[in-house]
Amino acid sequence: MVSVVQNVAIDCVNAYELARFWSEVTGRPLHPEAEPGMAETQVMMAEGPMLYFHQVPEPKKGKNRLHLCLRPETSREEEVERLLALGATLVADLREPDGSGWAVLADPEGNEFCVLRSESDRAATAS
Repeated sequence: MVSVVQNVAIDCVNAYELARFWSEVTGRPLHPEAEPGMAETQVMMAEGPMLYFHQVPEPKKGKNRLHLCLRPETSREEEVERLLALGATLVADLREPDGSGWAVLADPEGNEFCVLRSESDRAATAS
């Protein structure tokens, strides 16, 4: 017998607004009943666990011990630029001149996440 991951829970100050950001990041809709001011809501992922946003009174402190890694459908560079335009911030640029590496960004509430190379980026640098 095993357990199934139901959702990935993200504590936040404003559940609805942060869920809206992640809805834009993933291209997936908010839960149909989501409304501004709700203390919890979800981004409805196509497969796998939902992204569950739960409002808490305290702000984020320190580095995440768990984070999401995104593999974009476009190039990593295009996706980083798109996410910055949505309100993310660049935390650490770990991209290498040979095309390897990743970029560490933070969402509007400071939760870190990584943007990896896309499949086309990986294919372009394969030997």
